[in-house]
Amino acid sequence: MTSTFTAGEEKWRARLGTLRQVVRQHLVSRQLAGHLADRPGQRILDLGCGQGSQLLVLARRGHLVTGLDSSAALLAGLGSSLRAEPPEVHDRVRLVQGDALRAAELFEPEGFDAVLCHGVLMYLPDPGPLLDAMAAVTVRGGLVSLLVRNGDALAMRPGLAGDWLAAKAAFDGDSYVNRIGVQARADRLGGLTAALAARELAVQAWYGVRVFTDQAPDDAPVPGDGQLTLILECEERAGRTDPYRGVAALLHIIAQRGSSFGDAWPE
Repeated sequence: MTSTFTAGEEKWRARLGTLRQVVRQHLVSRQLAGHLADRPGQRILDLGCGQGSQLLVLARRGHLVTGLDSSAALLAGLGSSLRAEPPEVHDRVRLVQGDALRAAELFEPEGFDAVLCHGVLMYLPDPGPLLDAMAAVTVRGGLVSLLVRNGDALAMRPGLAGDWLAAKAAFDGDSYVNRIGVQARADRLGGLTAALAARELAVQAWYGVRVFTDQAPDDAPVPGDGQLTLILECEERAGRTDPYRGVAALLHIIAQRGSSFGDAWPE
């Protein structure tokens, strides 16, 4: 898989415990929980599982989770985290090192009840092949969870920072240099919805992620529990409410394979 992420991986790892990253993981976990039933345990594939934030949450909930990542360093760190978990959690997880684009070769067709792909599409010049692979390994009626950079709000960050040349360019483009210093790509909701529909993946819900805290400094620490709870309450409400969710830095999209297209745009 030709990805630009590798160049910024070390810097990304160094920021995992910062406010922006913690808010992202908490929000995605809460949003996903509303769509994924706990019983019986679902078979879940996390493509580009990274440090395993979502994988660990889902394994603790009783799901059988496979984590796929191309980075040996990230998988090693995740392995250490798993060894600290109770055996019943650890035993529900399988880690595989490999290219996400090879998911259809590495796993059986329609082998998973849900497939997660969070923060991966933005590092690929063409999302199509990965969307194909995701659809192939998702069971009929199963869910796909995508977290992408919001192309419809690409001008927000540079505009609020006073970088007017970058803001102007962002209105008509989908390419940008992200906070770990690598070239990345954004997806627009309409275009991604159409691309998913072409693969029989109907959007059931979508949320904004980091409406407010995207402007926090890269190294902003996580505040005390009371303040963090308040931040998450505000972010969660904004992420499901118009017009706020439309200007979020990230979009979290939930789609269902082989479902009716009539409910693709929920209130």
